Amino acid sequence: MPRKKKAPDFEAAIEELEKLVTRMESGQLSLEESMQTFERGAALSQQCQQALDAAEQRIRILSEKAGAAATEAFDADAS
Repeated sequence: MPRKKKAPDFEAAIEELEKLVTRMESGQLSLEESMQTFERGAALSQQCQQALDAAEQRIRILSEKAGAAATEAFDADAS
């Protein structure tokens, strides 16, 4: 049975996304290259969001198992 191609890990996806942004910001891409780069970036962004969602779910499950079921929304301005 053929193996499914594994998606790059989160860190690799973020690194590639940063490189794509740099390329697009350079202003040196043709319209077609810009569109392809944007499409790849959108896919990577979605992949990263899914990885973050999965990590959040795992943390919730682990917290519930540890008896710390109460969760709070993160407030970056509070610190």
